[in-house]
Formats: sequence, structure tokens, C-alpha cells
Amino acid sequence: MHIRTRSGGHDYEGLSYTSEVPYVVLDMLNLSEITIDVEQKEAWVQAGATIGQLYYKISEKSKTLAFPAGACPTVGVGGLFSGGGILDRKSMGEDLFWAIRGGGGASFGVITAWKLKLVSVPETLTIFSVGRTLEQNATELIHKWQYVAPNLHEDLLIAISIGPVNSSKSGEKTIQAIFISLFLGRVDQLLHLLEQSFPELSVRREDCTEVCWIQSTLFFGGYSIGESPQVLTSRNPEISSALPITRFHFKAKLDYVQESIPVSGFEGVWKLLHERETCMAEMLVVPYGGKMKEISEDALPFPHRAGNLYKIQQLAYWDESGPEASERSITWVRRLYDYMTPYVSKSPRAAYINYRDLDLGVNNAADGTSYAQASSWGLKYFKNNFEKLVRVKTMVDPGNFFRNEQSIPPKNFQATSSNLRVLNRFIRRQSPFFKLLNLMMNISQAVFPVESELEDSVCPIEPFHEEQKNSQSSF
Repeated sequence: MHIRTRSGGHDYEGLSYTSEVPYVVLDMLNLSEITIDVEQKEAWVQAGATIGQLYYKISEKSKTLAFPAGACPTVGVGGLFSGGGILDRKSMGEDLFWAIRGGGGASFGVITAWKLKLVSVPETLTIFSVGRTLEQNATELIHKWQYVAPNLHEDLLIAISIGPVNSSKSGEKTIQAIFISLFLGRVDQLLHLLEQSFPELSVRREDCTEVCWIQSTLFFGGYSIGESPQVLTSRNPEISSALPITRFHFKAKLDYVQESIPVSGFEGVWKLLHERETCMAEMLVVPYGGKMKEISEDALPFPHRAGNLYKIQQLAYWDESGPEASERSITWVRRLYDYMTPYVSKSPRAAYINYRDLDLGVNNAADGTSYAQASSWGLKYFKNNFEKLVRVKTMVDPGNFFRNEQSIPPKNFQATSSNLRVLNRFIRRQSPFFKLLNLMMNISQAVFPVESELEDSVCPIEPFHEEQKNSQSSF
């Protein structure tokens, strides 16, 4: 019997609501209260709230406070912030407190609430989105971007969305790169920085729009900045987002780039993107550097810090039903991933747990898994931090009660047929839902709302489904 803990239901591989073995869904939907303390620059957020609801609540209280947690407003905070909550910081100890801040959801327990440290932002920010096709020098601009974006001023982000489109001039298919930016300041300051650092992009004043922070979340969430911010609070908004990841079936792969890719490498990517229908493939390219590289790899379970120029999320979209359509798209994105092998991180080829990818390896569904088997994906997600996560798991959940296809395994765990039969008999004798919660607490003592402190920790701040651990958290 597995537990599936669901906050927003946005797990990339659907692990919050599917399983190959019998399971129960612990849905956090109604645990969605949010409290903002403007004076202390803090927020209490229950695990069932979405980041859109969090953004909206913050904007109701302040125009100069923010929390950078990602673009898609319907993502649940419980899964996004990642981890499981057991007791309070003092009771759990520093190792467990370390593990639950980035060690992946549903490995150590169940989060009930987070205490977040909010950040200050100016009243006026500037955004822009400019598109360049291959005929408009996109390849050279992307190549130059690799050297520029990771070293920009820390108040300036420029990411890229790349995919096949129909040319507005010829009508023929081409590849377009859309440079998407957020600057914590006014347009005059932004244009000055761009003239110094990236004049080749030729951003004009008319390309830029000054906004408040909540409008910037609408922009990155795929909505018009003139839309009511309340659209961010709906789990099933009537107004559709322009983000394709919210509108289609998809399969995603992720890579980290540590050395600049040559022009010839990108030209091979364009050939593969040309195979896809218009708007049915995308590469989301997000720079690192800035605050990210100032944090050590072992400060938190998330290890991808200094040494990474940027990450590339590779996505195939499809809207047809049936296994043939999905298999065709999944096969294509795997081919793109294979093509990228020479150009991305190695030993291990790194990945990110919040962009879960079961192609990297899975635990055994019925009887757990070995440390060696789990290392196939664990080292990619966590690098050397995987060993410490396993030690913590062994300490707090040696029976591996909280598990899924890519949960952290305890060391030397063997789920024997006898102890599985005992566990299943016990569960069958109980009331299906609340007795199961009681079982969870009896076995792992892991479902408690508590208060804790977290200082000086930084996680990727970007507009594409990223977690943010510059926070104080409570479980």
C-alpha cells in the first residue's frame, strides 16, 4: 500500500495521483490557508495552497513584497517547495531539517504548512518579450546569450523559449527564440544595462513594459498584465494561460550546461525541432549564476550551483489522445535528449527533482529498492547529497513507509513478504482514510504542523516551475 500526497497534482510523471500498486491519495486541497505578516516579511502557507494563491495574497497586503516561486500559478506549494515534514526543527535535528528542504516530496513524511521569508521588490519592475527567428539571427543571439546571461546584474533575468513556428513573412516553418526578461527596476535602468551587456539583442523602449510585481507574475504565467490578479487563485481558471505546458500533454527532459554550446550544436537542435508541428516542441533555457553560485553544493539537497551556466528543459507537447500519439512525442524528446549528450553535464548527467523524469530509473514498486539501484537517478538529482539523504531516510523511516517510484530509499531495506502481509492486513482492518493517517503517524510520526527557521538559502529563481528555498519553512 502506497501513500500518494497531492498538493497541486503537478508532478511531471503524475506520481501524486497514480501508482502501479494499491495506494491512497492524501489530498491537501483543503489545507490552503495563507497568512501574510508584512511587518516581519513572512508568510504562513498551508501545503494545499497554490503559488498563484500565494502571489495574490501577498499582493493584497503589499506592493513591495514578493516570493519568487515559478510561473504556473496552479502548481501546489507542497510539491513545489519539496520535502516532507516531521516534528519541529529542534526535535527533528539539523540533518532531517536539511533533507526536507529540497530532498524531494513524499520521502520523509507529509508537509502541512510552510513558513516563508518574503523578499522586497521595487514598486516598479520592467518586463519584455522579444522574438527572433533563425532568419533574424536567432542562432548567433542564443550563442552570445550563453556568455552574457549567467553574468548579468543579479536584478536582471533573461530566459529563452525556443520552438518551431510559422514565419510571419513567408509562412514557412522556422525556429523562433523568444527572449523573456524580468528586471527589478525601471525601463531606463534596464536599457542601460542591456546596452552595456547585450546590445546585439536590440531591445527597444517600446518592447518593454513597466509593471508591479503581481503583474509580472501574470506575464510569466501566460496571462495579459491587464487581467485581474484573481485569475491566479483558480485551480481551473476559465481564462486559459498561454503557456503550452498548461494546455497540452507533455513529456519533459532536463539538462545542465556547464560549457557553452557551439553554433554547430544548436544547428543540430534546429533540425530536430523542425520535425515537430508548430508549437508542439519547446526548449526552455534558463540562466544560473547570480545568487545561485554563491551557495555551496551541500548547503541544501539541491546541488546545482556554481559551475552551471544554464539549464535546458526539453519538452514535447501533444493534444491527441491514445498511446500512439504519446509514444511518438515521447520518442522524439528522448532523441533530442540523446542528441544533447555531448553538450551537457557529465558524471553525473545532472537533473532536477521538480522536473521528475522516470526515464532516469525507478524504485521497485512492491518491495522497495537497493541503494545501488536508486543511485541511477539519485546521483543525477542530488549529486553527492544523495548519500546524506539516504542516511537521513534510514534514520527517520527505516521501514520505507513513505515511498514512490523515485523516493529516497533507506539503506539495506528489504520489504519481506511477511512484513508486507502484516502491514496490508492492518490497513484492511482500518477505516479506509482516517485510520490510514493514524497508521502513518504511528509508524513514522510524520504528520505534524510545526514551526522552524531557515536562513540564507537560495534556490533557482526563474519563471519556469522552479522551487524557491529562500524561505523559512514549517512542517
